[in-house]
Amino acid sequence: MSARTNKPHEVVERALELSRADGCVVIADEESTANLRWAGNALTTNGVTRGRTLTVIATVDGREGTASGVVSRSAVTADELEPLVRAAEAAARGAGPAEDAQPLVTGVPESPDFTDAPAETSSAVFADFAPALGESFARAGAGGRELYGFANHELVSSYLGTSTGLRLRHDQPKGTLELNAKSPDRTRSAWAGRSTRDFKDVDPAALDAELAVRLGWAERRIDLPAGRYETLLPPTAVADLLIYQMWSATARDAAEGRTVFSKPGGGTRVGEKLTELPLTLRSDPNEPGLETAPFVLAHSSGDDASVFDNGLPLTATDWIREGELKHLSSTRHSAGLTGLPVTPSIGNLVLDGGADRSLEEMVAATERGLLLTCLWYIREVDPATLLLTGLTRDGVYLVENGQVVGEVNNFRFNESPVDLLGRATEAGRTEKTLPREWSDWFTRAAMPALRVPDFNMSSVSQGV
Repeated sequence: MSARTNKPHEVVERALELSRADGCVVIADEESTANLRWAGNALTTNGVTRGRTLTVIATVDGREGTASGVVSRSAVTADELEPLVRAAEAAARGAGPAEDAQPLVTGVPESPDFTDAPAETSSAVFADFAPALGESFARAGAGGRELYGFANHELVSSYLGTSTGLRLRHDQPKGTLELNAKSPDRTRSAWAGRSTRDFKDVDPAALDAELAVRLGWAERRIDLPAGRYETLLPPTAVADLLIYQMWSATARDAAEGRTVFSKPGGGTRVGEKLTELPLTLRSDPNEPGLETAPFVLAHSSGDDASVFDNGLPLTATDWIREGELKHLSSTRHSAGLTGLPVTPSIGNLVLDGGADRSLEEMVAATERGLLLTCLWYIREVDPATLLLTGLTRDGVYLVENGQVVGEVNNFRFNESPVDLLGRATEAGRTEKTLPREWSDWFTRAAMPALRVPDFNMSSVSQGV
């Protein structure tokens, strides 16, 4: 009998019963996915998957400190459950003391639905979306466009149990839609993406209309050299840059002088003004439409997470408040090292505080500049300044006197998101967005468009 035939909370309880370690944390992740794919204005594939991953974290006390061992496996059978627990214990006993060791979390009330069956997605999540997508295929074909893309919906029910009595559960839906429109000769391409919890707020007809406009802009081609241009970054591009900034904003690395958030001479830049715009960068597990786990779920330890913090409650956190750096992400261990508050990472990111202006209104107020669609292939060049490089993709447009006058070539860029915040002269209306580059790892974001007067397009790229 496979472990999947048992209820997830029962598997967690059984693993805890089998543990002989000084401490034990068990996480059962029950995952289901549904997806659609299409090409050339026709559906190509669809599918539904189910799976479970079990993670066991054993802690062993010793004279020199507490060690931890972590083992994760999928499709664990009943016969394999005890060997999995023993493997985690053996890993702990074979390891040295864990640097991030802390007492396991206690005192968090049990989730009322801990013993309930896991939530599951199915093809029914596309009940309204799929017919609307089919209608968009017909309109696109009549308009000389070909639509390509995919829609994916994932639901993960996570059950967390610990030897200190925690019994917590969280259901996390995640939906993504990516849609490309191409001209029949493949010389013009436009992209749009959306993040959603249930596909009820996604309108493929509106996306197709948006892409049709962009393909129309691309009928006129204008070549521009590399250089610094006034640039409008749409919310998706802002999200990609600030998510990378968030991943790099760890308290310990900053305190040890390794990042852009390190203060020359020692300490961190917490308390410094990063931008004159009244912008607030924040995370909140209860943010409407972007809800995420209200407690720490750490399957491994790293710069921004500790397995010892599993179950620690999460609360709304301002990383930047009205332009001032307020917090860096920290575990209980790194907070003790740096003297900064315990502020674990949270699974969403919001930037607000800009003007109530749409991207279209910002275009209309532009004398001459570039309008981007999205960024991709983003890589770090220098952690000390958080200098990033990457490419533009699927449409860079020239704006003159408030109108888009044509499509220009793509570019490679070199910029630091921290510097961009400091140089931005305008932020627009905050809206939910899908970060294109990081959509496999991070989807819950809401960002405004940003106007940067001197965005560094360091070289020309020949990509479409």
